Amino acid sequence: MGFRLPSLILSSRQILKHHSGFSRKQPDVPKGHVAVYVGEAQRKRFVVPISYLNHPSFAELLNRAEEEFGFNHPTGGLTIPCKEDAFINLTSQLHSP
Repeated sequence: MGFRLPSLILSSRQILKHHSGFSRKQPDVPKGHVAVYVGEAQRKRFVVPISYLNHPSFAELLNRAEEEFGFNHPTGGLTIPCKEDAFINLTSQLHSP
């Protein structure tokens, strides 16, 4: 299975641009980061470095989000449909050198 990474990054940028008014209502996100909502029943907000978008494992989560939600994200931001523990595990692996 191949990844459509350029289209995934473009898709996430479109979502962020489309919801830029929404992001002003939320606490600030540092430059070079993106806010995502993670969880199955109850969503929790995480702020992650944009560099994570280039990692194949994170790109797979974005692909799942695109398949499940398209551009209609229930929280108004980028929603990733996975368990919070799995997301934390993935991001901690990406964070470690």
